[in-house]
Amino acid sequence: MNEDSLAGRTSGLKTIGIGVFGEGENGSPVEDLFRIEPGHNADYVLEQAALLMSYVNKLTHHLLFEQDEAMIGAAHYLSGMAKAMVQDVAHGMLVR
Repeated sequence: MNEDSLAGRTSGLKTIGIGVFGEGENGSPVEDLFRIEPGHNADYVLEQAALLMSYVNKLTHHLLFEQDEAMIGAAHYLSGMAKAMVQDVAHGMLVR
């Protein structure tokens, strides 16, 4: 990621707790299993999301050659968690 592309946009921005992932027991979005906690530094959260997506990338490349249900599940959960992080920061940028 080009650091200049976000320069000034995430400075001082914190997570707001809207990013969620993981359906609850009844499949209802009201009962999501994971929620981003409010108050985290946006730059750090985006860094962590990029790290999670690098893991997803490695897992999915491995899956091109070897089918493994556990790795498929891991890639699904890691990408969902990264999505929730980015979703939370993006929403915070819009309501700022």
